[in-house]
Amino acid sequence: METNALPTYDMTVNTTGCCPKFNPDGWDAQELHLRDKPFVKATTWSFMHVPVNMGRVFSRVQKHIEDAGAFDSNDAIILTRDTSAWKSEHFFSVSKPVPDEEMTSLSGDFITKVFEGPYRDAKKWYSEMGELVRASGSDPKEIYFFYTTCPKCAKVYGKNYVVGVAEA
Repeated sequence: METNALPTYDMTVNTTGCCPKFNPDGWDAQELHLRDKPFVKATTWSFMHVPVNMGRVFSRVQKHIEDAGAFDSNDAIILTRDTSAWKSEHFFSVSKPVPDEEMTSLSGDFITKVFEGPYRDAKKWYSEMGELVRASGSDPKEIYFFYTTCPKCAKVYGKNYVVGVAEA
């Protein structure tokens, strides 16, 4: 893939009015090359890795992104990493700076893997992503997850796809 390009996230099928139905085609086994790619960085609190204020934080950030005209449906991803059992960081891809939000950028080479299953498998997926990076001859750096749908929408759609994104 070219620099800062993401696989296509088809948002046209959205029967819930919340999360689009995720199509995993084109997301598995991809190499992403990010160079100073802009993101909004937001933090949520957790209790033993279970999000406490995610809905409120995501709603605020999405509103700010949309108000700033910084959302691009052809460049949509939210990368998440748990920094502890009590806190997570989320990186929302944007096309330009977003007022009232913390801006950051990501650079690096990443590999992807699509998982399907319950959120409780995240620890196993994290290990698999590390193994995948090591198999490519590198040591894993950061490992993120793209949770493609909320739990309610995953139940409606019958699949819970999660994309592992590991910096190699």
